Amino acid sequence: MKPLRNWRLCLPLLLGACLILGGAGLLSGKMSTAADDPSLGNLPLKHMADVPLPGHTTRLDYESYDENRHLLFIAHLGDGEVIAFDVGSSRVVARISDVSLVHGVLVLPKLSRVYASATGTNEIVAIDEATLEIVARTPGGQYPDGMAYAPDVNKLYVSDETGDTETVIDVRTNQRVATIPLGGEVGNTQYDPASRHIFVNVQTRNELVEIDPTADHVVGRFSLAGARHNHGLFIDSQDHLAFIACEGNDKLLVFDMGSKRVVQSFDVGSDPDVLAFDAASRTLYVAGEAGIVSMFSVKSAEVRKIGEGRIGPNAHVVAVDPTTHRAYFPLKNVGGQPVLRVTEARSASPARAASRRFLPRTRR
Repeated sequence: MKPLRNWRLCLPLLLGACLILGGAGLLSGKMSTAADDPSLGNLPLKHMADVPLPGHTTRLDYESYDENRHLLFIAHLGDGEVIAFDVGSSRVVARISDVSLVHGVLVLPKLSRVYASATGTNEIVAIDEATLEIVARTPGGQYPDGMAYAPDVNKLYVSDETGDTETVIDVRTNQRVATIPLGGEVGNTQYDPASRHIFVNVQTRNELVEIDPTADHVVGRFSLAGARHNHGLFIDSQDHLAFIACEGNDKLLVFDMGSKRVVQSFDVGSDPDVLAFDAASRTLYVAGEAGIVSMFSVKSAEVRKIGEGRIGPNAHVVAVDPTTHRAYFPLKNVGGQPVLRVTEARSASPARAASRRFLPRTRR
């Protein structure tokens, strides 16, 4: 996620806003008026619902989904809290506060733990997924942002965006065990199950960097042809592809993990940020700050754009449920309140459609 410029100057105001939240209760999945309906263009999506989210109309950031517990974790950066949302009952079940300027959030279902990057205090906050309470805090560098987990070595890798490093945390002890210099401003970080290596965008060098988690050393640097400020990253290990969103020139690059080179480039909406992948339907989502979402079909290493349209204001974050093919877009201000905009792929089967009873109906 992109840095909040001069955030230290804004911190007192943000903390003051968080205090006001103390009296606010949890919200159920009641429908908000769709005051800013999406202009889906030719996106193969249906607008299912806008579910109110708690808190103020401040910036929302990363999401992470646990499909076993049906819990979606949303970073409410401006309010300094992590929202736990039950997608089955369509309601907020918890608000984990005291996570200052939270950017990244990553759920690790096998550990029953959620990690959040608190950029306001430069910490990585560990949350117990069962109790939804904070259990540990670890130094996270100068500007901790995106995160990835290497399960073989029990390590969490954190993009220290302005610190030009990768912070490494042992999840067994929640202690920082390494700091890896990368030589430039760091974008998103992802784990590749095929190579069992960590890959990191170094966005001021237009490079993709490869790290061996067993030694915590950089083992490869790959120049990205056509990249300008490569920030977003997703790795499809099945097709041995990396997808790289470049916010400097509004491009999606397709990087072949075998040949280590860019093989395709696509225009996407302005200021692309978060990528999400529906592994069941082999569909990639690219969400941007301007509210434009681009979708791509990825089959047998063949990548093609299948649609593009406006989801809503600042729709720069997306998470996908591969079972229902629903995509979730947290929007900071729709009709004067934050909402979770829910869409569903038009090709969803009748069996999956039966689960729509959990979603509140849209009021037009």
